[in-house]
Amino acid sequence: VFTDEHAAYNDLPKRGYQHHRVNHSAKVYVSGNVHTNTIEGFWSLLKNGIRGVNHAVGAHKLQSYVDTYTFRYNHRDDVEPMFAVLKSRTRKTRHGRYGQYAPVGE
Repeated sequence: VFTDEHAAYNDLPKRGYQHHRVNHSAKVYVSGNVHTNTIEGFWSLLKNGIRGVNHAVGAHKLQSYVDTYTFRYNHRDDVEPMFAVLKSRTRKTRHGRYGQYAPVGE
């Protein structure tokens, strides 16, 4: 696990995790292959998406928003457009909320 120097991460080795730190307060952002750039990029996408599109999120829907932005982040470099991927994972139906598509598993 790669983290910054925050004390909340001190117990990670005791819990069985291999833990590496970068010391942001000392202006160290990369040490070899250890960095927090990936998670910081994801948090930026999530926060800006919620602020810019959704404006606010209640606790009961937070996991759904995190899942949505995780999918977007994990597929950001895909060659096939995201809508085509989502459409390929659905099937036409006369039922369902929008009357056109339902998840393939239903």
